[in-house]
Amino acid sequence: MELQQMRYVIAVAETNSFTRAAQRCLVVQSALSHQIARLEKELGAKLFERTSRRVRLTAAGAAFLPAARQCLDAAERAAAEVAAVSGEVRGRLALGLIPSVAAVDVPAVLREFHRRHPKARISLSVGASDELVERVRQGDIEVAFLGIPVTARPRGVMARELARERLVAVVSPDHPLAGETSVDLRRLASEVFVDLPAKTAGRAQSDLAFAAAGLTREVAFEVTNADYLTRLVGAGLGVALLPPAYVEGLAGVATIEVTDAPSRAEYVIWGREGRTPAAAAFLDLLGIGQERAQASPAHS
Repeated sequence: MELQQMRYVIAVAETNSFTRAAQRCLVVQSALSHQIARLEKELGAKLFERTSRRVRLTAAGAAFLPAARQCLDAAERAAAEVAAVSGEVRGRLALGLIPSVAAVDVPAVLREFHRRHPKARISLSVGASDELVERVRQGDIEVAFLGIPVTARPRGVMARELARERLVAVVSPDHPLAGETSVDLRRLASEVFVDLPAKTAGRAQSDLAFAAAGLTREVAFEVTNADYLTRLVGAGLGVALLPPAYVEGLAGVATIEVTDAPSRAEYVIWGREGRTPAAAAFLDLLGIGQERAQASPAHS
């Protein structure tokens, strides 16, 4: 069984097409099909069901795929470790971040990282803080940037707090509050809100603040993407509470200081197991050395 065969299987599984998989792998389709057929013969099982209209994994293929991915990841990591001995950083760097991260200029850091380590491959995932913590725990991504309530802490990962900030109210330019210099939570409680989904870390910071003040509010619109959230606010569908550094460059909305605003803490997190050379180089670029790492317990 060869690594190249595993790459071909993964490519077909992800594209649902032998043609597109061959294009991705930069080989002719006949060569890719031949290698997969060889692997199926060696395994004694078909990995794909092929029809004129579709390609899909068989039960055997679905069982084979996770192990194939693990083997390729292990091989890439081994090659990266060997290269690191001679001072070369290569391999994959899997990053995650929330859309509203503000403590770090991520594009600028990635630009510098790529300049220093051009042979490293970077994959970037955008998601909610809770999801990113779990993916780091599982090893799916290596480093992530989050925003969570200041009373919380990422669990089961290594973590470094980067910054704390008080949220601001965000309204449409023609909203009655748009001309105000400040407002409090009691006044905002009478407004209709646009917010992230319930029980997410990004939503919790606001929910906790209103609950602590003995107030309730109506969240009429739940949005998973912070960028689209601000579009709904700009359209006058509701108000939102967001980090000031995130909204300061946005057009089409007005911001107002909240005197008793909730706060959030931004963190960078990474796995508790050994770092890959690419992850170590990225964290070093952020000024985070191995000796300064802080582990969080696995459970609350």
